[in-house]
Amino acid sequence: MPRHSVAMTTHIADALRTHLIRDDGDEDLCFATYSISSGATRISYLLTSILLPEPGEREVHGNASFTGDYVLRAANIAASRNEGIALLHSHPDGRGWQGLSRWDRDAESSYADLVLGLTGNPLIGLTLAGIDTSWSARTWLGAKEPTWTESVRTVGRSLRISWNNSARPSAAATAYQDRTVSAWGAAAQDDIARLRVLVVGVGSVGLDVATRLAATGLTHVGAMDMDYVEDVNLDRMIGATRADAAARTPKAAVATRLMNSASTALKADFAAYVSSVTTEEGIAIARDYDVVFSCVDRAWPRAMLNQIAYSDLIPVIDGGIGIDVFDDGTMRGATWRVQTATPGLPCLQCNRQLDMGEVQKERLGLADDPEYIKRAGGGPRQRQNAAILAGSVSAGQLAQFVSLVVGPGGEGAPLPQRYLLGPHVQEALRYDTGTYCRFEARVGEGDHRLGLL
Repeated sequence: MPRHSVAMTTHIADALRTHLIRDDGDEDLCFATYSISSGATRISYLLTSILLPEPGEREVHGNASFTGDYVLRAANIAASRNEGIALLHSHPDGRGWQGLSRWDRDAESSYADLVLGLTGNPLIGLTLAGIDTSWSARTWLGAKEPTWTESVRTVGRSLRISWNNSARPSAAATAYQDRTVSAWGAAAQDDIARLRVLVVGVGSVGLDVATRLAATGLTHVGAMDMDYVEDVNLDRMIGATRADAAARTPKAAVATRLMNSASTALKADFAAYVSSVTTEEGIAIARDYDVVFSCVDRAWPRAMLNQIAYSDLIPVIDGGIGIDVFDDGTMRGATWRVQTATPGLPCLQCNRQLDMGEVQKERLGLADDPEYIKRAGGGPRQRQNAAILAGSVSAGQLAQFVSLVVGPGGEGAPLPQRYLLGPHVQEALRYDTGTYCRFEARVGEGDHRLGLL
């Protein structure tokens, strides 16, 4: 049985609150369209547009009611886009995850079969609690009983999640987390602990990120890497051993071992995936998560993750390091960058962290082809790295994570950050979305996304 979730951008969430929370305190309603994002174990329903009522299509009288014509108009619009529809209404005096009243249940269930027949997709019901603006959601896969989602995610420069405590129970803080909880409070810790976070690439940077997430108290972290530990990794993978190199232990397995050792949660579930996001299996796994850390050193996997940040509304926190050396092998300098790809910020291509030309070369198998590299006039791929510098990248990515999910001082994820080692200068990089950006133009498209495999 798959898990279910609903997601929307901050822009759509703000517009819905403006319509549904009325000055007179009455309930209100509207329809929206949604696309589907299919993961390996989770189905997400991504709100794509709001269909406000036209005159005569709904009445507000303490409660709110709507006409069959409104349903038909919304369903026909959705069907023309190969999408589904969601019915949203408000509980002005509500707080937290809302159940269904008899009237709400009757309204949604009576149209469930009709909507499924017209659109080919189930009716989604959402309720907005007026006091704390929490969302709750359910999907009507049949007309009798709804299937409740585990969460409703609002995604932008900040990530806000409304949790269904029955599907994703609260993770009680432990005595080991006392200093952590004191940094941002019990409510923020509860949200952080329940997040499902995937770390893609668990080498020098990703291994550190994964271990620190476990120490912070997260109850589910996934580690994905298709490579195995070798001798050459041991000067950077802190915690990997010579025995791991001799046994060719999967890097993902090393990550789960270290996470289990570092975990401060009462009960944790850490997953190892010996896979790649450049495969159907790997990218489907990534779509199961709430946040993804991109700790990869290749353009193609970075492009795949950049895409799901916008098409599937899953924030991606990316980072990398480059070390320059002189011809004699001595160090010239180093630069590291961290950035968050999420609706409201330019994508990795627009902020010049992703070269689609390199993506195409990797897809065609040319990036490591000696003959192609020779004909193109290129040199061997530069792979300089050092454990004592890689920690700066992981620290930067984790700081972006805190900004995204905690929002210190009300601020969300910042602009891309670059640190220059020689002069020791950190700078915020300002980029605009490209006129023809294929990624940001297709926010929330889900399974309609363009293929990059």
